[in-house]
Amino acid sequence: MVYPPATPARRCRSLSVVVPCYNEEANLEELHRRLSATLPEVADSWQIVLVNDGSADRTEEIALGLARRDPFVQFLSLSRNFGKEAAMLAGLEHARGDAVVIMDGDLQHPVEMIPALVSRHLDGFDQVIARRDRKDDPKLRTALSRAFYRVFNTLIDVPLNDGSGDFRLLSRRAVDALIAMRETNRFSKGLFSWIGFPSAMIEYENVQRDAGQSSWTMHKLFEYALDGILSFNTKPLRVAIWIGLWMVGLMLAYVVWLIIGVAVFGVQAPGYVTTIAALVALSGMQLIVLGVIGEYVGRIYSEVKRRPAYLLRIDSAQDLPPASGVPGPAGQG
Repeated sequence: MVYPPATPARRCRSLSVVVPCYNEEANLEELHRRLSATLPEVADSWQIVLVNDGSADRTEEIALGLARRDPFVQFLSLSRNFGKEAAMLAGLEHARGDAVVIMDGDLQHPVEMIPALVSRHLDGFDQVIARRDRKDDPKLRTALSRAFYRVFNTLIDVPLNDGSGDFRLLSRRAVDALIAMRETNRFSKGLFSWIGFPSAMIEYENVQRDAGQSSWTMHKLFEYALDGILSFNTKPLRVAIWIGLWMVGLMLAYVVWLIIGVAVFGVQAPGYVTTIAALVALSGMQLIVLGVIGEYVGRIYSEVKRRPAYLLRIDSAQDLPPASGVPGPAGQG
């Protein structure tokens, strides 16, 4: 596989790599091996932040072992499964590098792209986004994903690029801006676009998972898309208003049509089917509108409680004794 060229001589002072992990026992050792071979080429000091998001397999055991034998690895374990958004936030809050790369632990985000990301960052970009093609993706999933981006981009003021995910490099000021936004219902794809700053994009070929199974089922992807649409704008409420107005207009037109029919043809047979259909349609619209309002009320309820986005159970930087005689990770010399 061919990746965009990077200049080996161009290095950043310190680089952190944040890796949210959920049931990735089969991939962590290989991921660590590849990161350990790549990061010394692009950074004077580096840090690998592995965040265990309540995995049910041996992810914690393996990641903790990596942190014990490699001083450049920091391991965080959340107290339970809080979701990928919370795991990413935990990693960003503990990343100390001048630049931070976010990537998945399933090896579908190629480690070999990091030099290209760093090179573009050193050109002056605060965000360098790795955009994958959709080669070999199921056709239904591709169609649904593209439909989501079209709908999302019509609702919000900051557009999302189809195919751009969480795999990206962020400058320190971009990371600080993301951390400063303390909302509970986080949608990182939208937040990445909202903070702005100069951005560049690099495309790469889609990589299939070598081991393990993805936790992103169609149901979870739908829930994620719905959360993104509702968490990042209020236009669905306005859409509900317009739908209500259109329904009222249609009902008024129907009443006028009935009056004209009675005036021209006289009283006809009772419209039982028409009445039932109208009642079902109006009741359905009311339930939809109430559901949209309820989703927003629920999000307001979550925000006003001000609960933390996650709770830590293990932080290897505090819970493990430091290794002696080894240069410190990113941000520590």
